[in-house]
Amino acid sequence: MSDLPRKAVTRTAKLAALPLGFAGRATWGLGKRLGGRSAEIVGRELQQRTAEQLFKVLGELKGGAMKFGQALSVFESALPEEIAGPYRAALTKLQEAAPPMPTSTVHAVLAERLGADWRELFEEFEDKPAAAASIGQVHRGVWHDGREVAVKVQYPGAGRALLSDLAQLSRFARLLGPLIPGMDLKPLIAELRDRVAEELDYALEAEAQQAHAEEFAGDPDVVVPAVVHQGEQVLVTEWLAGVPLSEVIAGGTEEQRDRAGQLLARFLFSGPARTGLLHADPHPGNFRLVPGADPDGPVSGWRLGVLDFGTVDRLPDGLPPTIGASLRLALDGEADAVYRMLCAEGFVKESVELDPDAVLDYLLPIIEPARMAAFPFARDWMRRQAARIGDPRSPAYQLAKQLNLPPAYLLIHRVTLSTIGVLCQLGATVRLRDELEAWMPGFLPEPEEADADGHDADVPEAAGPEPDADDAAGSPAAASPA
Repeated sequence: MSDLPRKAVTRTAKLAALPLGFAGRATWGLGKRLGGRSAEIVGRELQQRTAEQLFKVLGELKGGAMKFGQALSVFESALPEEIAGPYRAALTKLQEAAPPMPTSTVHAVLAERLGADWRELFEEFEDKPAAAASIGQVHRGVWHDGREVAVKVQYPGAGRALLSDLAQLSRFARLLGPLIPGMDLKPLIAELRDRVAEELDYALEAEAQQAHAEEFAGDPDVVVPAVVHQGEQVLVTEWLAGVPLSEVIAGGTEEQRDRAGQLLARFLFSGPARTGLLHADPHPGNFRLVPGADPDGPVSGWRLGVLDFGTVDRLPDGLPPTIGASLRLALDGEADAVYRMLCAEGFVKESVELDPDAVLDYLLPIIEPARMAAFPFARDWMRRQAARIGDPRSPAYQLAKQLNLPPAYLLIHRVTLSTIGVLCQLGATVRLRDELEAWMPGFLPEPEEADADGHDADVPEAAGPEPDADDAAGSPAAASPA
């Protein structure tokens, strides 16, 4: 296989072929139907061929094209089943694998970045990649001190490829938009472009990963592999074995799904509070279920392994308290207070005037998971939300068009949506409110607020949820369906 395609004209042609290919297959399908084959059979074949081409092009190009595909993959649970089915396998495949770059290229990068004697750093090095992602691929090896390691090697020319791909994909955003009803893909692509420089900088990634590894060392719920060696375009970390989250989604037990979902929510909200960093690439390929200290113990003893810290949001003070406070007020039905807070933070522009009750009606279905003690995330629920917001005839659609997303909240918003998408793919029942109360600044009322309401003002500091019988047993608390 050739190296990563780098010439802009070549990459543009491949990307341009995607919408053209969709149109060509539609014409092919019409011919088949005229020939007497059923529309249902032809439709399935069309979707399968489209999914295969999508993976082939995005996977071969890697770079920004593949990163866009990974971003899309976490939202497949929002698609109607007749559309999602054929795309699910192809998009999920993007989360774990991609066509590898040649061994000679890998060796050349290692020799350039680690020195001509790079092999002396390893007791073993596997030429076949264990995983491939948008800007690099990972090889398994044994470091010279005997530790099993993951060696992340950046594709030559990845930076130029990322920028070129995302610039071209923004031109096709309108055509690709139907893949995710109710979501404007242009801001997603623009935000991905803004993060290119950070993700290409392995020094920044190593710093973020090591901060997490040190903070979560010995944690009963989360494990992050430590950094072993960092150089330009090469990052060596401890190897993390476990069950990829994509496999849990595809065939995990109910206990595994619930445990993975609970820990994913816990990591999302606790990370900024504990490290000042928000892991901002929450697709299933970056997570593992890792056996705990007792491999023969219950599934609930498993931990969540977290990989790839190339994209993080730096939040030295943790998540903005406004998020937690507005969420609590919305759950309490305080429409006017929520509206004032949204206006103050820039979610409602000064030139726009909205009905506070209409805004609350728009928000309540979205924050439904925080209302219940344990919420069963499901694709059906996600589809209902997507349909409600994505239907141009609905009041929710019209109101959403008038709301604004301030730049400071853009990455937090995408991470939250992506995480909810993964929870729905898992079909996990999650005690989300427990995590919000433990880790979300502003969600619990301040002591003086509690006093004014006549409630207990002795609110403990956020220190993580207490383990309960459900965690010990590996089964969620009972919850009524959405």
